[in-house]
Amino acid sequence: MKNEVDKGDKPIRENFLPFSQPLIEKEEINEIIDTLTSGWLTTGPKVKRFEEEFAEYIGSKYAIAINSCTGGLHLALIAGGIGKGDEVITTPFTFCATINVILHTGAKPVFVDIKPDTFNIDTERIEQAITPKTKVIVPVHYAGQPCDMDEVMAIAKRYNLLVIEDAAHSIASEYKGKKVGAIGDITCFSFYATKNLVTGEGGMATTDDGELAKKIRILSLHGMSRDAWKRYSATGSWYYEVIYPGYKYNMTDIQASLGLHQLRKLTRLQKRREEIAKVYNEAFANLDAIEVPFVKPNIKHAWHLYVIKVVLEKLNIGRNQFIEALRKENIGTSVHFIPVHLHPYYRNTYGFKRGDFPNAEYIYDRVISLPLYPRMNDKDTKDVIEAVKKIVKHYRK
Repeated sequence: MKNEVDKGDKPIRENFLPFSQPLIEKEEINEIIDTLTSGWLTTGPKVKRFEEEFAEYIGSKYAIAINSCTGGLHLALIAGGIGKGDEVITTPFTFCATINVILHTGAKPVFVDIKPDTFNIDTERIEQAITPKTKVIVPVHYAGQPCDMDEVMAIAKRYNLLVIEDAAHSIASEYKGKKVGAIGDITCFSFYATKNLVTGEGGMATTDDGELAKKIRILSLHGMSRDAWKRYSATGSWYYEVIYPGYKYNMTDIQASLGLHQLRKLTRLQKRREEIAKVYNEAFANLDAIEVPFVKPNIKHAWHLYVIKVVLEKLNIGRNQFIEALRKENIGTSVHFIPVHLHPYYRNTYGFKRGDFPNAEYIYDRVISLPLYPRMNDKDTKDVIEAVKKIVKHYRK
């Protein structure tokens, strides 16, 4: 094995390039100031406007703004009647929030391994996991690439199952010409600080089902029949009733102030993500120690993440050492994801072990998420490419 890159060797960058940074411009800042001076900070008119514009963008009948994608998934399961004794099929290759909300309802998560090319749930294995207790399928659109939704929806129809899409990565994704958010029964989006559309914290649930939309909306604010805007505005009434034992998952007008302008400029932001992904693809195309993301035909990738797979057989270092070498070149990275079944809680609770989901484990051991966001300039992109190539050259077998 070769030694480390010469300690006297200058790093590619003088300053550290963060893995992700949001792009907040004057429109968002001015809107927040307007909200702060309006006297209306919580769920109010700007949330309502954001919901309307978001539903129009997606092509769904309803959009309900919430405090996070996690909250949206939790409410979607509850609105769908999921509870103790039920089973929910999903992927182990996701963030723990996807699984935790299932546990919060009292239901049991059932994992199906991923495809080795897209890293999405393997639809050919879903039916093997269905039992009389199965009530929901939760496909996770990894990195911004939609799952095989025709197959998911066909299985759900055959077994009378609800489909709740985890689209935390997938605002702006399309599947066969249809936007993610207008396919499954309920779709939940994330507007976390690293996402393609940013409100700091926040999310949205979309659906075409009026009853599900009504339940999610009421559950998101303590189960009350009227939210604050309806009670405290000039045309509102003080009277309300608690219909369900609900939660505190509502979005605020401060968050919606960001979301309104982020949504309006989303096409421009997405174009920049696509440009960076294209430059990466071209730069790494002939690098045999790196595999670039596989993109299926008939989909539009949101490029929330740019995930390379390191071909360990070509190198003298492992994935973790590769990440450390990038850090020494002042390049920030991340890993998406540690498979959920490998975390202590789920291992101890359900008896999971390495070997249970070999595709997810194999991919996890080899993937690195590189910086990809609209605030990056051409030099930033070039620096990432040069750093990757430098490390591959130095540690090649």
